[in-house]
Amino acid sequence: MTEFPTLTTPSGAVADGAPGWNRQRHSAMPSYRYRDVHQRVNVPVGHRDWPNARMTAAPLWVPVDLRDGNQALAEPMDPARKRRFFELLIAMGYKEIEVGYPSASQTDFDFVRLLAATAIAPPDVTVVVFTPARRDLIERTVESVRGITNEVVIHLYTATAPVWREIVLGKDRAQLRELIVAGARDVLELAGDLPHVRFQFSPEVFNLTEPDFALEICDAVTELWQASAQRPVTLNLPATVEVATPNVYADQLEYMHRNLARRDGVILSVHPHNDRGTGIACAELAVLAGAQRVEGCVFGNGERTGNVDIATLALNLHAQGVDPMIDFSDIDEIRRTVEHCTRLPVHDRHPYVGDLVHTAFSGTHQDAIGKGMAEHHERAAAQGIAERASQWRVPYLPIDPADLGRSYDAVIRVNSQSGKGGIAYLLRTEYGLDLPRRLQIDLAKRVQQHTDDTGAEITAEELFTLFEQSYTVPDQRITLVRWQIAGGATEIVLDAHGGRRHSVHREVGPVEAVTAALAEAGQPIEILGLTQHSVDQGAGSTAVSYIEYRAAERTGWAFGRDTSVVAASLAAVMNAANAPK
Repeated sequence: MTEFPTLTTPSGAVADGAPGWNRQRHSAMPSYRYRDVHQRVNVPVGHRDWPNARMTAAPLWVPVDLRDGNQALAEPMDPARKRRFFELLIAMGYKEIEVGYPSASQTDFDFVRLLAATAIAPPDVTVVVFTPARRDLIERTVESVRGITNEVVIHLYTATAPVWREIVLGKDRAQLRELIVAGARDVLELAGDLPHVRFQFSPEVFNLTEPDFALEICDAVTELWQASAQRPVTLNLPATVEVATPNVYADQLEYMHRNLARRDGVILSVHPHNDRGTGIACAELAVLAGAQRVEGCVFGNGERTGNVDIATLALNLHAQGVDPMIDFSDIDEIRRTVEHCTRLPVHDRHPYVGDLVHTAFSGTHQDAIGKGMAEHHERAAAQGIAERASQWRVPYLPIDPADLGRSYDAVIRVNSQSGKGGIAYLLRTEYGLDLPRRLQIDLAKRVQQHTDDTGAEITAEELFTLFEQSYTVPDQRITLVRWQIAGGATEIVLDAHGGRRHSVHREVGPVEAVTAALAEAGQPIEILGLTQHSVDQGAGSTAVSYIEYRAAERTGWAFGRDTSVVAASLAAVMNAANAPK
């Protein structure tokens, strides 16, 4: 019978049978089969600078959707989709793009040749092509880039971690070093004299490679390629399979950053994957540790759980006041294009781009957002500046959805989890109705009953319909036929109980006159509160009124709308008089 390791508390005490938080039982999962990454990779970093560093500028973003992302698709992109994706990346402002693996497929080879034959790549964009350290594949790769007038980077890679060396390649450290140097020598021989060509090397699975061996290999390659500030070499250090907490990756990057030879001639790059769900954190900490360049996919597509997500990384910087240097101002169009090209949907809760990421259903969130939006509007008006120019300070919304080309229509949506704040926000923004707080509370109860019964979200249109059904009466038993103010008196004509009732009321306003006439007709109404406002500006604007009333020992709310404030108020009174008992 298998023995599981003993589970202990932070103090070292055995957890089984202990009181409080640490009363746990062993799971049935065989965690003992795996080794802590610290036992496999010991990073001799010593003092760390990265914890105190800050990101004050964007790194060079390099999308690999056309190569790494494409390899991860069940249906790789056809030439038309690949071109459309490339044109999207250009439009977004990327200045270095990995365009393919030309030795792996004819489609990739032909796409690289397209860049040589046409001007679809602007002159300031660097083109990256990918190749293993095998001479015949390097030859094919070099052939694909001949004639391209843009700067070209030939990206050479070989796996270097112990498991890959022993199981996949069957080589020890010395033999693998010679294989890599031979590949680098082939690249130099075949492409060293091509104009505008630079080189890149990736020790694949860098994050599981012994730090001293990774350093030895990288230094050997940069020495052979004579890395210099005039012709820099990109050293790309991938977390090919994410196996550790992000701080370990940061330590590995800082070790390389400090100890690399020819550091001034090296562009230090990272390529995190997302196996542990912390690829974003790995990339950010790696930049703090010295990385200057980040490879990833626009929305994180890639093998297994994906490559690092450039959109999230870039917009994280934007949210901290740092220019991300990539244009996401029409993020929905970007999403549509990526979904078309990859045939993969973007999740509704994907950071920044998902359909629901700027949407609040929770009542407390809605209340805070509504107040924040109102304060933002008022502050901008007081400063005499446009709202888009005013500092963004809205609870629960780290960035202004308008920065991404989105409207505020879907910021607050209502379901059974929502409260009065969200309901009031929708009616205000969609229909111009500024409900009194007590009416908000009353309506929220009705909406809650509706959404509990249906189990579904309620749209703004459905919400307005429910509001009208609750506070207006279309088929009225008592109607206001005419009202007129003349000579200090208000004349009221009601149609009540099958007959016309005429009355004149002096020294009172129209609302008081109508309530008096209703009392005379046997339908007394006590007005407890009256709120009025205009919905639109200028001539022909619509006015609305909300009244809280008491009738026959019950209280309620009624609503009226008309072209004048007085007429709207009288309509509300008549809706109250006709409300079901």
